[in-house]
Amino acid sequence: MPVQSRATRPTVLRARNAVAAVFAFNGFAMASWTARIPEARDALGIAPGQLGGLLLGISLGSLAAMPLAGALVRRFGATSTVTGAAVVNAFGLAGAGIAAAAGQYWLTGLGLVVFGLGIGVWDVAMNVEGAAVEHGLGRTIMPRFHAMFSFGTVVGAMVGAAAAAVGVPLWVHLIIAAIFAAASAASAAPGFLPAHSEQQSGSRPSMRAWIEPRTLVIGLMVLALALTEGTANDWLAVALVDGYDAPAWLGAAGFAVFLSAMTAGRTLGTGLLDRFGRQPVIWATMATALVGVLLVVFAPWLPLAVLGAAIWGLGASLGFPVGMSAAADDPERAAARVSVVSTIGYTAFLAGPPLLGYLGDHFGTLRSLLVVAVLLVPSAMAVPAAEPPRR
Repeated sequence: MPVQSRATRPTVLRARNAVAAVFAFNGFAMASWTARIPEARDALGIAPGQLGGLLLGISLGSLAAMPLAGALVRRFGATSTVTGAAVVNAFGLAGAGIAAAAGQYWLTGLGLVVFGLGIGVWDVAMNVEGAAVEHGLGRTIMPRFHAMFSFGTVVGAMVGAAAAAVGVPLWVHLIIAAIFAAASAASAAPGFLPAHSEQQSGSRPSMRAWIEPRTLVIGLMVLALALTEGTANDWLAVALVDGYDAPAWLGAAGFAVFLSAMTAGRTLGTGLLDRFGRQPVIWATMATALVGVLLVVFAPWLPLAVLGAAIWGLGASLGFPVGMSAAADDPERAAARVSVVSTIGYTAFLAGPPLLGYLGDHFGTLRSLLVVAVLLVPSAMAVPAAEPPRR
């Protein structure tokens, strides 16, 4: 295997564990914010449309950072890039929590932009490193890294729900979460593969990846599936609170159910991908997500909607990690292509919050989730691009 020839198996296994940990802490940081969105909204006193604009800050920060993230990985290595990004992320998360608690709308948005900058670079760097480890092991493992991200989001959401239930102030919770996530990621990242083993020193310009048809189509597939996942991250808790008159803690708990199901899907999905291939598995998960979204929106009572959230989580589980693996099929171009696919995919997080906020103002937050079901159908045509190229 490409990486195995330069690094011993114990080194690859140690890197596998380090990458899994970094994915988990990334998810913990993200869910720490999303679990407290209903309370941040109430503290700021804003409508769904304004909330959508606020959440846009995370996407703006991520999209600004991602085109440069591949170059940062090649220049400084994944270890230093993840460590620096985690620190930036922590400042943004803590700042957003303090500003929201103080009722400062624009300062909250600024904090979320910084939060998004850190998330964007951190995301690309850990996926590039995950792809290198996957090549070193010679088998599908990327979904399990993303399962660790989902596991981190489950823990983050549960901590957020508990903090909300017992009345821990928003800003106190987010400061502690930010410090914990950044310090933990910085401690795990030195276990990554040595810099010379990452195989990201290709001489071709990174911009070439932006004109590769397969890379662009994979990006479009990831865009649709990122919207499927990201909509739940941003709006599921709010939709359950608004659409079913649930308390804030129960909205956060429903979000945790979604994340738990997504974690299970990513854990079990590696075997399915190795057995059946990427294309049929992704088509099946997209259909599952469609059913889950419809159940969340049209369920006559809350427990059935929570079941729909679980089905939605299973369906959303494999799209993003498979897209990252597909972009990194050639290790020599992995950093550039993962950066491109991530940037395109995160466009969903740019367009999603204002779109859902606009629809929420006119049709209600719960009904606005139907946009996910509508977009899943045409996006299925992009899935064949994720198949490994013939060599």
